Amino acid sequence: MTNTMWMRGVEWLAAASADPRACKREWDHGEGTALLEAGRYWDVLSVPDRLGLLTLDLLWQPALPVPGPTLVDTAAGRVGFFLPPDPSGGWVGAGLRYATKGSWVAVPPPYRPARSLEWLVPPDGSGALHSPGSLEEALRQANGTLAVLAPLCGQ
Repeated sequence: MTNTMWMRGVEWLAAASADPRACKREWDHGEGTALLEAGRYWDVLSVPDRLGLLTLDLLWQPALPVPGPTLVDTAAGRVGFFLPPDPSGGWVGAGLRYATKGSWVAVPPPYRPARSLEWLVPPDGSGALHSPGSLEEALRQANGTLAVLAPLCGQ
């Protein structure tokens, strides 16, 4: 990722903050994470990490566009997919959490990890997000694969 893309990613992400300057200061000189409100520029679908990592792998195909911003929280064991805002948030399923208006998400800067948070696909500043349809299809496939593997692995 080029320096210009990082800067655009920083600007795009910080725009979700009530105070973008304070947000950038926190990334550079504070704890390294900022709490940003979901629901204005993006929502986040958070899933258990095994499901999320397999889903991201399925989305990372030469024939498909590059996946949208994706964040991993290694301490919580979760992967977050950034999607267009959808206040109805019709995502249901075991272990799924949907953050929309009124929800806050801790995010590191696009250019480095902070604590247990790290970008698997950092925002590039273009505003590109995951397509809900593509994400839903990949989640279904990944869930089916994990359901098949679980008995084989004795889980």
